[in-house]
Amino acid sequence: MAKRKGTYTVVFDEPISVRASAAVGSKKESEGPIGHAFDVINEDDYFGEKTWEKAESRMQQTAIQTALDKAKYQPSDIDCVFAGDLMNQCVGSTYGLRSFGIPFVGLFGACSTMAESLMTASVFLDSGAAGRAVACTSSHFCTAERQFRLPLEYGGQRTPTAQWTATAAGAAVLEKGDTPPFIHAATIGTIEDLGITDANNMGAAMAPAAAATIKRFFDDTGTRPNDYDLVITGDLGKVGGTILRDLLRRDGYDLEHCQTDCGLMLYDLEKQDVHAGASGCGCSASVMCGHILPLMHTGQLHDILFIATGALMNTTVVQQGESIASIAHLVYLSSKKKGGLVS
Repeated sequence: MAKRKGTYTVVFDEPISVRASAAVGSKKESEGPIGHAFDVINEDDYFGEKTWEKAESRMQQTAIQTALDKAKYQPSDIDCVFAGDLMNQCVGSTYGLRSFGIPFVGLFGACSTMAESLMTASVFLDSGAAGRAVACTSSHFCTAERQFRLPLEYGGQRTPTAQWTATAAGAAVLEKGDTPPFIHAATIGTIEDLGITDANNMGAAMAPAAAATIKRFFDDTGTRPNDYDLVITGDLGKVGGTILRDLLRRDGYDLEHCQTDCGLMLYDLEKQDVHAGASGCGCSASVMCGHILPLMHTGQLHDILFIATGALMNTTVVQQGESIASIAHLVYLSSKKKGGLVS
């Protein structure tokens, strides 16, 4: 059974295997630095559907089916799927997964959902409540813009601190097995709020949550940043990443040489005009499932910390003057089943 280590971290008795993973994206994602890592690319943002919302559901469906195909499993082999997205009532997930007939646990952690789903699925697997599980999430530029900012037809100007919501999805098949990489531990985040109110500066709003969770993991485990190949955050982008490193440096943890961000990996900031980088649930999901997890599977990366960050607000509370609360969940993965850095 999983056990508590320190105050905030959970260590799994038997590390959880990521048997297979898959990433789905659109044309813009295929043109970025890791465009080759996507299993499925659709040139059409509608993904053959009539609305953007249906397109996002199709992305999740495709990501899960592709991951299942790579794992050589059928939907009936999966005991539970853990998924969520940015749309109201997580309809991207519910409508995308309804045809599978798999028991469904809907999650909302905003852009932290990929780490939240990996963490929650691992707890179920470790406890024996499930034998195999799927973790999945997605985002779509057009659905997010319409829901959280302005109608696309308005053509509003984007500030330099704004980020570009990824049109992408990622899914991972988890089980107790011997296929690397392995999830060894997770740190559950707390809600942090330093009073940021600018919805066009999500990196600044989420950086304090990432800093708090990472510090707690290091404090709980006694490890240091240089113990890891990568400390990879979800979608802090250029602005949030700088704030994160500054905050942790004050606490005695220097991430300068090991930290990177999915929001800086997905797009070419110079050529693709995404301002401060990528964002959205699908950003970290596609980078992890399409790029990072395969590198760990082949042994090119050995020990990483994945910290996905989310802004826990909606348009109503922001218009009422509320600040942007945020959260970050951390997952420690290793290419080794035995002898990981945390036990």
